[in-house]
Formats: sequence, structure tokens, C-alpha cells
Amino acid sequence: MSTVQHSPVPAGTDPAPAAVPPENRGDWSLSWHGITTVATLELRQRVRSTRWKIALVVWFVVVGGITLLTSGALTVWAGGGLLGENGPVIFGAVVFFVLFLGLLVAPTLSASAINGDRNAGTLATLQVTLLTAAEIVVGKLAAAWSAALAFLVVSIPFIAWALVAGGVSFLSLVTTILLLAVLLAVVCAIGLGFSALTTKTSGSAVLTYLTVAGLTVVSLILFGLTTPLVTYPTEIRTWAVAEDHDWEGDEDPTCEWQTTEMPQTHTELTWWLLAVNPFVIVADAAPEPTVRDDEYFSASDPLSMIRTGVRAARTGPQPEQDWCGAYEPGYVSPVDDPELDDSPVWPWGLGANLLLGAGGVVLAVRRLRIPVAKLPRGTRVA
Repeated sequence: MSTVQHSPVPAGTDPAPAAVPPENRGDWSLSWHGITTVATLELRQRVRSTRWKIALVVWFVVVGGITLLTSGALTVWAGGGLLGENGPVIFGAVVFFVLFLGLLVAPTLSASAINGDRNAGTLATLQVTLLTAAEIVVGKLAAAWSAALAFLVVSIPFIAWALVAGGVSFLSLVTTILLLAVLLAVVCAIGLGFSALTTKTSGSAVLTYLTVAGLTVVSLILFGLTTPLVTYPTEIRTWAVAEDHDWEGDEDPTCEWQTTEMPQTHTELTWWLLAVNPFVIVADAAPEPTVRDDEYFSASDPLSMIRTGVRAARTGPQPEQDWCGAYEPGYVSPVDDPELDDSPVWPWGLGANLLLGAGGVVLAVRRLRIPVAKLPRGTRVA
């Protein structure tokens, strides 16, 4: 008979806590150590890649070239320097270009994070450790987002160039960079969800790009295609020439209020299709330019034009219109200038995008649960 001898515990010391078995931790349990472990492993693989460094250099050169070309073109067109009116235009053009490139690059950073490891046989190694499904997913998301932020950081000097050109506040710079970072995180989360859903890396990449295209391009197309559906006869008040006016005589026409029924496009019913667009979110959230109202470019920069257009769509058609026109000098229209709905649109669009990103994370965690009840055909376990 063998006996087991226990080493005595020194007086005054507490015994070492027992390790928490994995079955006592839920799929959604999170720890800072678990997240950083997964994120560090992911980032080390990316940093060792030569293509990663080349991509950053190419990004820097392309964004810098677009910034210089935009600045030079505006200098020629404006016939002067880059002071005052050109800053908002440069800022809007560079921000939109960075967002466009970011939406192209971000899916490649996360769309193969899970199915790529599964095909390589390394995902099962993480799943049999004490790491929970949520820690694996959030760690991979943090790594993909950090890689996307590296591209954004490289672009900051060119976005900040608009401050030198003038007309752009420091608040606009900070707000825009924060929104760009959040939108990149959303795209990474969507790609992560599709990576867990599909077995092929090509399939998850295509689905992620289709989702990005739906938010950016298809939303605009749907807004245009739904225009006939929200156009119907509406009763409005018009300031128009009196119906009994004799146009054959020399007497100047007189105008009066009339009630007319005519087709009106009620875009206040479909404005939300534009609100989910990432470009609209960035444009609507950016503060107004600091240039004077009489500057030519104060209302012609991309951010201001999109902001005004979306808020006009949310306002809908005007209930009163001036059809009389200026028949005499000093004519003053009795119809007030249209007032746009000044309530911000970007919180609604950002909320919808965050819901999509959260859905991708939830889907990924559910797909990484162990034990798995049923595996898709062709799925590799280890």
C-alpha cells in the first residue's frame, strides 16, 4: 500500500488558490489577461509579415499624394494661397479618402481571423486552453482593430494638414478621428462574425465587403429607388398669381395665397437609409467650419454639403412655396426661407453600425462555443 505525503504549509501563509476549471467559466467570461494574450499572438504574426510593412508604406504614400494633389488643385482653382477657405475642402476630401481606404483594408484584417486559424489547425489549440470563447473573439477583434488603427495613425498628419490651411478647428480633427476609429472597429467586428460563420476565408471576405458596400453604396441606391414610393399628392400653400389675372393686359399681376395639391417627395420617411452610411455619419458629426459665412468654400466642402443634404432629406418638402416670382424691384417673398431640421443624424447611423458590429461579435462567440453540438461539413477541428 502506498501512502501520499503532503508537504506542510508554512505557518502564516495561505495556500495557493486552485485554478478555476474551464467548465466553471461561461462563454462570455472575460479577463484582461486572456484578451491581451490572444491579441498579442495575433499582432506578433502580423508584425513579422513583410507585406504588413509594405502596406503601411503604400498607404502613407497614397494618402500623402492625394493630400498634395488636392491642396495643389485648390490653390490653382482659388487663385491664391491655402489660407481661410481651402481648409475645409482639403479636410473633407482627405477624410473621405482615408475612410474609403479604411473600409477596403479593415475587412482583410479580420475576415480570416477565425476560419483561417481553423483551417490551419491552430484554433483548436486556443479552444482547449482556459481561454473562453469571448476572450478569443475579443482578443482577435482587438488585434484587428489595432492593425486598422495603425493605418489611421499614419494618416493623421495629412488630416491635420487642413489645420494649417485654416478654417478647420481642432475639435473637428479630434471628432473625425474618433469616429473613423469606431467605424473601423465596426467593420472589423463584422468581418470577425463572418469569419466564424463560414469555413472559407474567401467567403467571409466577400460577405464582409458586401456588407460594407451595402452600407456605403446600396444605401444611396435604395434611397433613390424608394423616391417614387414616397411621392404622392400633398396639399400645400402657394403664393402665386391670382387665377383671374388677365395676362393679355398691361396690368402687373397680383399674387395671393392659394391651396394646391401636387406631388411631393416625402424624404422624411426614408432619410434613415442615408443615416447608416459611414460617410454620412462622419460628415454629420463633424463640427461646422470656422471660416466666415461670406467665404466661397464655407458651404462647399464635402462635409458641409452632405450634412446639409441629409438634414434637408430629413426635413422633407416645405408646406409653403413661392410661385409668384419677382415682378417688380424690391420684391420680398412672403414665404419664409426653409428651415432644416437641425437635430443630428449621426447618432442614429452610428447606433445602427454598432448594432451590426455587436451582432458580429455575438455570432463569433456562439460559433466558438465548446463542446460544439454540430460541425458544418468540411470543418476542421484540429
